Amino acid sequence: MTGMRTRPDPGGDRPSPPVPATEPAIPDQLAPPVPQTVARAGAPASPAGDTGSVAPPARAGDRAQYGVCVFLAVLGALVIVDATGIGRGISIADPIGPKPVPILLGVLLLIVAAVYAVDVARGGTGEPEAGEDVDLSSPIDWRTVLLLIGAFLANAVLIDRLGWVISGTLLFWGSAFALGNRHYVRSLLIAVALSLTTFYTFAIGLGVNLPAGVLQGIL
Repeated sequence: MTGMRTRPDPGGDRPSPPVPATEPAIPDQLAPPVPQTVARAGAPASPAGDTGSVAPPARAGDRAQYGVCVFLAVLGALVIVDATGIGRGISIADPIGPKPVPILLGVLLLIVAAVYAVDVARGGTGEPEAGEDVDLSSPIDWRTVLLLIGAFLANAVLIDRLGWVISGTLLFWGSAFALGNRHYVRSLLIAVALSLTTFYTFAIGLGVNLPAGVLQGIL
């Protein structure tokens, strides 16, 4: 019956006491809400879990790039000033004279400096050098360096005696050999072709006669 107390059965098990109803635990102190950062328009999103403020970009790179802009501007101005002091020297073969080309180069340097400065002011940055595949711990290949130096020195010594075609052939062939090319006949033919091409390009196209050496009267 309801409301009557149950008495234990002699010789039997004692009935288990009623289990009190559990109440949900109430925390003593609620955790403070996590502040939400609002990204500005155009700003890159911060990684997940990063609730701190975004650090401002370093300005050292900007100063270096502005330094390059100043260098280009100064160089262009010097080129223009130096070109204005060149004499006229106009001839039939060169009706425009020697001034316009250096002045044009100086103006182009100033334009490049201005465009570069505007790009840096807008936040443009140069790409890092792709040198990850270079092993800085590897030793210098002195054999290749010495062979290249020897090829250039041989060309400087022999160009007046043997002429550019022969000394240039030795220069091109020796450089290819120093850099690891082992196709000797093919390299020799390409070297001869390059020497003849540059010889006649300077003689006919630019009016500059390279030394003919022992081939004087043949070329």
